[in-house]
Amino acid sequence: MIDRFGAYADEAAFYSPAILENEELAQYLIDNGFFTAPASANHHGNYAGGLFDHSLNVFNRLNTLTKQCGLKWQRQDSPFIVGMFHDLCKIDQYKLVQEPTRCILDPLGCGDPVDIPGKTHYEYNNDILLTGHGEKSIILLSKFLTLTDEEILCIRYHMGAYQTDEWNQFDAAIRKYPNVLYTHMADMLASKIDEG
Repeated sequence: MIDRFGAYADEAAFYSPAILENEELAQYLIDNGFFTAPASANHHGNYAGGLFDHSLNVFNRLNTLTKQCGLKWQRQDSPFIVGMFHDLCKIDQYKLVQEPTRCILDPLGCGDPVDIPGKTHYEYNNDILLTGHGEKSIILLSKFLTLTDEEILCIRYHMGAYQTDEWNQFDAAIRKYPNVLYTHMADMLASKIDEG
C-alpha cells in the first residue's frame, strides 16, 4: 500500500508502519475503491481517485499542524489514521453515471450521422445500506483497527459546523480532545484551499 503515497511515502511510513502493513485493511481499501472513488459528486475531488487525493491532503495538513503547533495525540499513528480514513464512508457513496449517447446529423446532409458519447458525472448512490458520514467511517475502519477515543471523535466531528446539530457534544469533544478542531481545520484547508 505504501507505493500509493508517492512523495509522501516516507511520512506515511513514519507515522503508520503497522497500518501500512495491515494486509486485510489494504485489500479492503483496494477491493472497495478507496484509491479510485471520488471525494464528492459536485465539489472537491469529484474525479476518479479524488477520495485518496483528498485523504492524503488532509493527512498532510494534519501532519503539518501536528508539527507546527506541537499537537499531542493519544498515539503517534493518529494523524495518519484520522487524515487518511476520516472519509472512508465515501468508498461507495457515489456512482459514475454516463449520459445517453447523442446522434448528430451532418447539417449539410453530406455525411453519415455521428454518435457523440454522453458526458459522465458522479451522483449520490441511493443503493448503499450503511449511511452516515463520520459515524460510517468509524464503523468501517473499526473492522480493521482499534481506534482511540480521540480518533473516534476526530473522525466523527471532522465536518464541524457543516454537519452537526449536536453543538454541545461537538464543543465537549473539542474541549476534551483539541485535535477534533485541528482535524476539522485540516479537512477545511485541504478541501477549500488545496483542492478549492
